Amino acid sequence: MHRDFLSWLLSVALFAAGALAEFKIHDSSFVPDHVLRVSYAVYSSGCSSRKSVVVNGTIPGPPLYLEPGHISWIRVYNDIPDQNLTMHWHGLAQRMAPFSDGTPQASQWPIPPGHFFDYEINVFPEDAGTYFYHSHVNFQAMSAAGPLIVTDCAPSPFAYDDERVLFFMDHFLQSRRKHEAVSGIILNGKGVASEDLVRVGRPGGKRGFFGSDLERRTRQCRSIREAPDCSLPVIDVEPGKTYRFRFICGTGLSMLGMGFEHHDNLTIIQADGSEYNAPISTSYIQLASGQRFDVLFRAKTVQELRAAGGKSTFYLQFETLERPRPYRGYAVLRYNTRSVIPLPPPSPPIHFPEDIENWFEYTLQPLFPNTSQAPSASEVTRRIVLDTELVLDNATGMGVAWKIGGLSWTEHTWKTPALVDIYKHGDAVIPDLSVAEKNNGWDPRTLSFPARIGEVLEVVWQNTGTTIGGTGHVEVHPMHGHSKQFYDVGSGRGRYDPDANNAKLERLGYKPVMRDTTMLYRFADGARPGEVSGWRAWRIRVENPGVWMIHCHVLGHMRMGMQTVWVVGTADEIRQIPAPYSQEYLTFGSSVYGSRDHAPGVYHFFHNTSCCPKQKMSKKVE
Repeated sequence: MHRDFLSWLLSVALFAAGALAEFKIHDSSFVPDHVLRVSYAVYSSGCSSRKSVVVNGTIPGPPLYLEPGHISWIRVYNDIPDQNLTMHWHGLAQRMAPFSDGTPQASQWPIPPGHFFDYEINVFPEDAGTYFYHSHVNFQAMSAAGPLIVTDCAPSPFAYDDERVLFFMDHFLQSRRKHEAVSGIILNGKGVASEDLVRVGRPGGKRGFFGSDLERRTRQCRSIREAPDCSLPVIDVEPGKTYRFRFICGTGLSMLGMGFEHHDNLTIIQADGSEYNAPISTSYIQLASGQRFDVLFRAKTVQELRAAGGKSTFYLQFETLERPRPYRGYAVLRYNTRSVIPLPPPSPPIHFPEDIENWFEYTLQPLFPNTSQAPSASEVTRRIVLDTELVLDNATGMGVAWKIGGLSWTEHTWKTPALVDIYKHGDAVIPDLSVAEKNNGWDPRTLSFPARIGEVLEVVWQNTGTTIGGTGHVEVHPMHGHSKQFYDVGSGRGRYDPDANNAKLERLGYKPVMRDTTMLYRFADGARPGEVSGWRAWRIRVENPGVWMIHCHVLGHMRMGMQTVWVVGTADEIRQIPAPYSQEYLTFGSSVYGSRDHAPGVYHFFHNTSCCPKQKMSKKVE
């Protein structure tokens, strides 16, 4: 009752200020577009049961379809009794209202247990593509995640009959709290656990998982042949049709390679939900945590199936990459829904390429090249070179930590979210650019990276061999950027040479598409201690004020400090919600967080537009 009274007082104050159109009480008259309830429950997948964080009772959570031109309100309930929660809209961060990016201690206070938060999302026609949502707290994203699709306003430039979402996740036989033991990969919530449960290698091991586990062990677990109620995941298609397959890598650890048995006619048309790319033909797809690829799949005709001896089922084979004990899994591509789902094959039907680090590098370019806004080398105003390295450091409570440019950051580093501090204290807590330029790009006082609106940054990630034990151990890192997508300008072995790379870009005439997650490869089984094994480079047009994260998308690496927070703009540019509307966003568990007996008071940041008439919307396939 006390909080309801406070909300009423605030609404009266806003009415008096003439701002009632922006501020609303989300009581029973307010109906969100989507509702996600996150809870902790026993869930069966991968032929086993375990306690997991689930969304609406399932793994993965339900698909969300967002329409450009329509403001979407997504209500997220935290039904976990003993954990905080946020929800991040992976790839769409630049379309969020302030405090809605879902990054705890960076852009918002987390949602307390027993409460809910209404996220406001605005998407535009150029956002049409494949994304996903996931929790951004601790290891919850291992299972608390689901597909998010932004539909096309106009017909797609590529013709297809139907679409399928292929959502890949790591599977663990143990509780998600014991995340080291990877037992398999599941597709759309189904799969088969490996017969070996492997906890991965020692620091500096040839291909150790985190580079921090202290032992290796195996354990027998249930296989499909011992559990007839389990079956392989199935992808149903009809002969002669063309499908848009939306591949989403929702893993928290694993990098995957995959291909279809006797189907080598795959065409990549989009990566990470950016602009459509010039079509690229392939028989093999490579995905790392956080990445998405949209692929045209042409099903065999009836005549081709007859020529194949009437075969109606084929395997989708997928394997984990860059790991000490690879997992190989299968799904079934089925042409006849009455066909019996086969068991896994006795031997792999497909052999994948061994060259991982060069997969379609310097290749993905816009379908309409004249529209490219990729910055040239002459436009770059500042270059930030960041070495990533595993070091002995107990700041994360794990004995070791990942550092980026000498800095480790986790959701526990700050007591107050950076965006909240900026609303409270203004320019006093904005990182100093002149100081940061002398310190690997970040300010030691604020532990954050400053950027100014209008800058064109070149951010270079360099994989550096650890000095722990003199091993030179390196890992793979899917680097993910929030806020505006970046232009990936390549990767290579050794230290970054800007002149050599720019000469290569010019020689190839390469204009990259925008991305939000690309790979910093190992480039070697190891490097000399303190030596760089390879690099990845981005160019970023700095346009969106706010507090945004860039981090490795391997959840274990994130928890061990492989995250950065970027403060973009001045305090005046960042504080887009004026007082008094912003005040309740600045306190943990305040009146903007609803509960069973409290209707939240919420500021409406965006306004609906008519940029995407419903009659032009592309078909939604669920």
